[in-house]
Amino acid sequence: MAKGAAPVVWVLTDGKAGDEQPLIGLAEAMGVLPVLRRVAPRRAFTWLMPWGPIDPQDAPGKAGSPLAPPFPDICLATGRRAVPYLRRLKALAPATFCVFFKDPRTRRHGADLLIVQQHDAPRGRAVLVVTTAPNRLLPERLAEAHAAFAEVLAPLPRPRIAVLVGGNGRHHRFTDADSDRFLRGLEAKREQGCGLMITTSRRTPASLAKALAGLGNRQGVHVWDGTGENPLLAYLSWADEIVVTADSTNMVGEAAALGVPVQLFHPSGGHPKIDSLISALSRQAAIGRFPEAPVHGRGSPVNSTPGLAEEILKRWRAS
Repeated sequence: MAKGAAPVVWVLTDGKAGDEQPLIGLAEAMGVLPVLRRVAPRRAFTWLMPWGPIDPQDAPGKAGSPLAPPFPDICLATGRRAVPYLRRLKALAPATFCVFFKDPRTRRHGADLLIVQQHDAPRGRAVLVVTTAPNRLLPERLAEAHAAFAEVLAPLPRPRIAVLVGGNGRHHRFTDADSDRFLRGLEAKREQGCGLMITTSRRTPASLAKALAGLGNRQGVHVWDGTGENPLLAYLSWADEIVVTADSTNMVGEAAALGVPVQLFHPSGGHPKIDSLISALSRQAAIGRFPEAPVHGRGSPVNSTPGLAEEILKRWRAS
C-alpha cells in the first residue's frame, strides 16, 4: 500500500487483556482500528516457546490460522507465545514491519523494532526504551467517558479519588492485614470529605471485593459492581487523585498518564521489575505511598503511547 495512507495493523497476542489492550491503544494512537490475531498453541508447543516453532495446526494455510493472509503492513506483538508466530510472519511477509513489546528472550524474534520498559535488558538501535507500557487513554476516549458518566460522578464530593484495585498474583498477595490497612486508608479519605470511585479486578480477593462493595453504600462513594459499562476511563477522567495497588504495572502506568497525584498501595510481596518501574516513575511523576506517605500536587503526565505511535509510523514509512 502507499505509505502515505493509514496502514493495516495486526495485534498479535495470546489474548490476555494485559497484553492485548496496550497494543490496541498503540494502534488507536496511530489512527487505526487493528485486526486482532490471537494465538492458542497446544500445551506441548508452549513448552518450547519462544524458541521453538509455531503449532502446526496454526500453519498459515490452515483454516482459522492467526497467520492467515492477507498480511498486514504493521504487526504489533507481545507475549512469549506470540514470538514464534511473529518470527514466522516475518519470514512469510518480509515487507511487514514487525514490532515486539517487552523482552522476547531470544534474538530470533522476527521484529524490526523492540519496545521495552527500563527494567528489561534489550538495548540497541532497533530498541525503544520507555518507562510505561502503551495504553488506551486517548483524549477523545476520556472525554466520551467523562460525559457518559457525568450524571453519577459529578455529584461526588471533591477531591474525587479513583481507586484501582488489583489483587493476588505471582508476586503479590493481599493478606488480611493488607486488606485491613487498605480499607482503613480509604475510610479515612471518605471521612475527610473525599469522593471515592472504586473498581476491582478478577484477581481481587473475594473478602476485599465484598468489603469494597459495602463501601459503595456509603455517601460519596461509587463502586463498579462488574455489570454494565466499565467506568474505568470515566473514573480516570474525573479523578483529582488516584490510588492504585502496586501489583499491576499496567494499572500503575495508566494512573501516571493523567498527571494527577498517584498514591501506590503495596500489598505483601513484590518484584524487582515493579520496583524499577516505580523508581523510574517517581523521577517523572507525583508518586506517593498509600496510606502512610501521600504525595500532593500535580506532576507531569507520563504516557509513552503518542510518541511510540509516531515513531512506529515513521520507521514503517522509511522501511
